Amino acid sequence: MNQPRELNATLVDELIALLGERATIARGICEQHGKDESYFPYAAPDAVVFPRSTEEVRDVVNICRRHQVPMIPYGVGTSLEGHILAVKGGVCVDLSQMNQVLAVHEADLDAVVQAGVTRKQLNEHIRHTGLFFPVDPGADATIGGMSATRASGTNAVRYGTMRENVIALTVVLADGRIVKTARRAKKSAAGYDLTRLFIGSEGTLGIITEITVKLYAVQEAMSAAVCAFESIDGCTRTVIQTIQAGVPIARCEIVDATSIDCINKYSKTAYRVAPTLFFEFHGSKASVVEQAEMVQEIARENGGMDFQWATKAEDRTRMWEARHNVYFAGLQLRPGSRALTTDVCVPISRLAECVSETMKDVAGYLCPVPLVGHVGDGNFHLMFLVDPAKPQEQELAKSFIKRLVERALAMEGTCTGEHGIGLGKQAWLREELGEAVDVMQDIKRLFDPDNLLNPGKVVPL
Repeated sequence: MNQPRELNATLVDELIALLGERATIARGICEQHGKDESYFPYAAPDAVVFPRSTEEVRDVVNICRRHQVPMIPYGVGTSLEGHILAVKGGVCVDLSQMNQVLAVHEADLDAVVQAGVTRKQLNEHIRHTGLFFPVDPGADATIGGMSATRASGTNAVRYGTMRENVIALTVVLADGRIVKTARRAKKSAAGYDLTRLFIGSEGTLGIITEITVKLYAVQEAMSAAVCAFESIDGCTRTVIQTIQAGVPIARCEIVDATSIDCINKYSKTAYRVAPTLFFEFHGSKASVVEQAEMVQEIARENGGMDFQWATKAEDRTRMWEARHNVYFAGLQLRPGSRALTTDVCVPISRLAECVSETMKDVAGYLCPVPLVGHVGDGNFHLMFLVDPAKPQEQELAKSFIKRLVERALAMEGTCTGEHGIGLGKQAWLREELGEAVDVMQDIKRLFDPDNLLNPGKVVPL
């Protein structure tokens, strides 16, 4: 935990004058905002503010800029690479009270939301329309945070990531300007694509306050299934062949035997303890049957065993909740431990090779290493458990992560498929993108010359 700093009394007075009780320097609240799901030391801000509108965010930015105080945008704190840690102190801009669904355009299949709206909140709000928002990273993250980190998740293989599902943004820049990056039209050739520039910027270029997202019609039929395999290679081969065959599968998740065992104990399920794929099919009743038959045939050829089906909504929900809870389930392998989680993504043709080599490598770690992944995209995750009282364990885990990233880069992949750069992946960004990082730094200096927006993240100056 970083040491508290004395903020300029005038700055504090100005924030309180603007927001009243929604501006605080209470140490307990600050400490709550200095931690996420990453393994980095907690780093608390010196103050926390809770704006409720874009205009209030602008006013906060103007106050902080005048006093040269850093600002850290905050959603619900589910980030995995230290994105929201106040490593240089400053003011945490908590957007959770900006939680209004501003508009739903059913005919246009889009919605406009404030940054603090969570994905579950949005889907509950639009449930009566027969539409849904598909991006599902597991955690009930805010739409603003998901945009800022270019989040993905289990539905990405069919519906895409936040990059594909954000139409427009409203952003407050470091100089206090409010910018709308696009209109609601589904396509545009009008100037630079500022929307994509801010998606994945992790709060370093501006503070996202409103988002226009794509919606999709709920399909006539949805069916989910779990299939155990004789080997992890059988899982990955099935995924590759399914994608290459053009099967429009909605979700395709890999869960290794260690993770399945953890899920069974944590979620009180009874899945076969073996490498497993979780599937979901969307479409008409006939197309879902056709998709399922094709995938079952591919799975059988690769050592797939029995398919366990979930066709009722409540059964599908229970199945995916069990998959999403794998992080908390995995922590039970070493009670009291902290998790170093990481992800990489490789071209689908290299997935089997990358997973196989990785599994052989992590067999040498201190304890079992759970592996899960959105393998329909070539993206998978590892979870290294460390004793927080033993720094040498963290260093050992980092050595495995280093080899994983180097392996993925050698296969023309990326150091992060969806976790983002934050603090944790900076070391490999230049190795992956070379001189493009210099361009990123130039963009950062242009948008934020005083380095006040989430300093120390992505491309520190």
